Amino acid sequence: MLRICIISTFFTTVQLILAQSLPIVKNVDIQPFKAQIKRIIEAKVLLGEPFTEKTKRKIDQALAQNDEANAISQVQQVLDKQCLIDIQINPESRVKVNTGSANPVLIEKGWRNFLVKVRNEAGVTAPLQVSSNNALPLAGSPENEIKDRWLDLDVFNSQPLTKSLSGLALEYRIIQLYSRDKGKRDAKLSFNVGQGTQDLGFRNEVSLLFDCLPAYTITLNVLDENNKPTTAGFEIRDQLGRVYPSQAKRLAPDFHFHPQIYRAHSEAVKLPKGTYQIKFYRGPESITETRSINVSANSKTESFKVKRWIDPSLMGWWSGDHHIHAAGCAHYTNPTEGVHAPDMMRHILGEDLKVGANLTWGPCFDYQKQFFTGKDDRVSEFPYLLRYDVEVSGFGSHQSGHLCLLRLRQQMFPGGDSKHHWPKLCLNTLRWAKRQGALVGPAHTGWGLTQTSSDLPTYEVPPFNSIGANEFIADVTHKVPGPNGKLVPAVDFLSMVDTPYVWELNIWYHILNCGFRTRISGETDFPCIYGERVGLGRSYVKLDNKLNYNDWCEGIRLGRNYVGDGRSHIIDFQVDDVEMGTKDSELRLSKPGTVLVKAKVAALLQSQPIPGIAKRNYAEKPYWHIERARIENTQKVPVEVVVNGYPIAQEEFIANGELQDIAFEVPIQYSSWIAIRILPSSHTNPVFVIVDKKPIRASRRSAQWCLSGVKKCRKEKLRFMGEDEIDDFNKTYDHAEMVYKKIIKESVAN
Repeated sequence: MLRICIISTFFTTVQLILAQSLPIVKNVDIQPFKAQIKRIIEAKVLLGEPFTEKTKRKIDQALAQNDEANAISQVQQVLDKQCLIDIQINPESRVKVNTGSANPVLIEKGWRNFLVKVRNEAGVTAPLQVSSNNALPLAGSPENEIKDRWLDLDVFNSQPLTKSLSGLALEYRIIQLYSRDKGKRDAKLSFNVGQGTQDLGFRNEVSLLFDCLPAYTITLNVLDENNKPTTAGFEIRDQLGRVYPSQAKRLAPDFHFHPQIYRAHSEAVKLPKGTYQIKFYRGPESITETRSINVSANSKTESFKVKRWIDPSLMGWWSGDHHIHAAGCAHYTNPTEGVHAPDMMRHILGEDLKVGANLTWGPCFDYQKQFFTGKDDRVSEFPYLLRYDVEVSGFGSHQSGHLCLLRLRQQMFPGGDSKHHWPKLCLNTLRWAKRQGALVGPAHTGWGLTQTSSDLPTYEVPPFNSIGANEFIADVTHKVPGPNGKLVPAVDFLSMVDTPYVWELNIWYHILNCGFRTRISGETDFPCIYGERVGLGRSYVKLDNKLNYNDWCEGIRLGRNYVGDGRSHIIDFQVDDVEMGTKDSELRLSKPGTVLVKAKVAALLQSQPIPGIAKRNYAEKPYWHIERARIENTQKVPVEVVVNGYPIAQEEFIANGELQDIAFEVPIQYSSWIAIRILPSSHTNPVFVIVDKKPIRASRRSAQWCLSGVKKCRKEKLRFMGEDEIDDFNKTYDHAEMVYKKIIKESVAN
């Protein structure tokens, strides 16, 4: 017996020694190796189990060396300690597996991610595959199989990692493991890179004894500022920075690309014993609370209460995001993937977003179209409204610019029952939508309007070569029949906040200078342009009566709204006695004079800057953020009065969350438009000042910019037209050129 114990101890010791020091791979090309390590770091963040700052610092220091061989060796020494598995693929493509150094600890009913070291001597470029006899059984499996089948597992082969091995002599991959149970559990893992690659003697298998930590149920008491039950966002991390519940394999309503979850009052999370940091918030108008909690077998509940720094709805301003999706983009690639209304509603509630327009589009259109009703979805619970509408994206006229179609009564263009028969000319889609009283405008305005300058306005003519407000430059000159046959503008608004603000605002300023009255509205394009959360771009609409979707849309059409990131607010903007969005937003003067511009403004900045945002290039995310407006070394931001595209007055105020009155006397020499901005965080719609009954013709250069834009867009978009719409296309652009030439002649200033 003693001899058996000694032998057993010997082999255990040898196994531990081998596990602690994995073979070092040499003769690896440094450039692709660096790229692979960068992808691993990004993947760890995406999966909610990032490397610690200490580990990242060691990796950076190793890779910064001039000695490439030493750099590669040192990176391996750092990462090998976190490898659960070491895989050798020999020159004959046989797979051999050993245990690594990582502690095999799992969580009851939760996922964990581990590194796998792959020494690829054969240069194999097939996918790495894993299986186990202990994998959870399929439904209907015999009862005697269920007890030993407690594990779920997978190899993470999604972006930012590649689906297959790269063929590099050394790379690191990620294996994902789930435990159904708690306690000690043994599992056998088998790896291969395709049929016939298993090593002889079952050396492609390894047995591991896992310690599956019990998870305890923690009930969350979540109250709003009025002590009423609500839904809020929670970001939960342990002392190593790992996210709970794990982002691996998350199912709706939780999203795998979010570190946060949204939980309602009395809902629960399951956490193993330990210390956790929790960030708690409810949209940008709340104050984020960070607290530390200790979880043990005796833990039962944690209570949270929302703290606000402002509530625009108490002043009649209702927030909304006119462009979100339940499916699509990199996060959901199959038409039936994504989430349904109850799940999206949870996110809207958790971000305190009063109105959410859930737009059905390209790859998910023919599946998601079933949810359209032409009225509020049944999951809506006042004052939180969810409505299904349409984005023309991935079909029809999308190559000339995506269109948001809101307040639709019918979602299907006549002539079919899918996305496959829609017009290729935006204006023809707009005609159809406006006949039913829809609110319409281009999505993600800035795409295709790239500028080399950060000047605003700028007179460089952009390429008009993408899917933003491209054909808009022609469509804005048109009027089309509305529901009663009366002619109305073909376009109601431009979308703001989800593309670089210079590109968005530049085209808007120019068309306003030509006398057009297109308004702006805020959007996120969740989860495509921004996947962080819904409501990163918002419209705040002033309503005199009870909030409803139709009136909220009408407020945007009238321009009775401001847009922004929710971190600053411009309330009750008016010029003399005309409030923005009332009386046609029009103030009439018999002659040049001075007008009084008034508003209430508020913003909230942390006392210390958020690193890396303020000096970031305007064309890098986040495009709109209050941190970009911070006056350096202060907690102040500037609020500006904009006349015909140029700031003519400014006042600095402390961004401490308090609402403050501002007032400016502004001289007006000829018909002009006036707006207020806290750039790039919030922007009002304009008030139009008409002098001596003359139309706004504020800039000949703006009109010339628009005419040049029409010509450039025409050349760019002609190739996308179908033969049946060529005549309509030419008439659309001919009309636009004629209108802008007329405006150039009428313009009063350069």
